[in-house]
Amino acid sequence: MDPQAVKSLIEAGMPEAQVEVRGEDHTHFEAIIVSPVFEGKRTLQRHQMVYKTLGEKMGREIHALSMQTLTPEEARPAS
Repeated sequence: MDPQAVKSLIEAGMPEAQVEVRGEDHTHFEAIIVSPVFEGKRTLQRHQMVYKTLGEKMGREIHALSMQTLTPEEARPAS
């Protein structure tokens, strides 16, 4: 699976999210997901929301996914 396919799956399940995915070996990925739906959620809850968008591909085509899950406010650069 390529990074663009992982990005598309996350975006399909979380249409309001801004998603960046990297992964050179097509099984291990790093993602940054920024979404207002993360507001008020703990890190584990946020990750579960992302895993849900990937379904059965997680653990099969996607062996590992390291992610940062941020609200738009958390993603803003500090001034």
